Amino acid sequence: MIEVYIDGASAGNPGPSGAGIFIKANGNVERHSIPLGIMENHEAEYHALIKALEICIQKNYQMVSFRTDSQLVNAAMEKEFVKNKRYSPLLEQALLLSKQLPLFFIKWVPSSENKSADDLARAAIRKNNTKDIEQ
Repeated sequence: MIEVYIDGASAGNPGPSGAGIFIKANGNVERHSIPLGIMENHEAEYHALIKALEICIQKNYQMVSFRTDSQLVNAAMEKEFVKNKRYSPLLEQALLLSKQLPLFFIKWVPSSENKSADDLARAAIRKNNTKDIEQ
C-alpha cells in the first residue's frame, strides 16, 4: 500500500499557493513541492490532490491511501459531492483520476500528522514568490 500525504497552502486567500505531496512507496520516500500560482486555499487543497493522483497514475501505483488535513476535500471525495459549485470542476477531475487507480482510499488526518506535506506546500509558496519576482 502506497501512502500519500497531501496539502495545499496559500499565503493570502487568494494568494501565492503551493501543493505539497509526500509519498511513502515500497520503502522509498518521494517529496513534491509544486507552485500553483495565485488561488484560494481550498483550491490549492484540490490541486494538491489532483497533482498527487497524476503522479500515482504516472508511476503505475495500484493501491494508494491518501491522507489530507482538509476536511472539505476528504468529505467531497467520500460523498462525491461538493456544496460550493465553484469546486465542482476540481472535484470532478479528482474523481475521474481516482477511478483510474485500482484501489484508492482517502482519509482525514489532523494537521500534526501531515507536517511533511505542509512543509512541502509552504516551500512551494516560496518558489511561487521567487518566480513572480524574476518575471
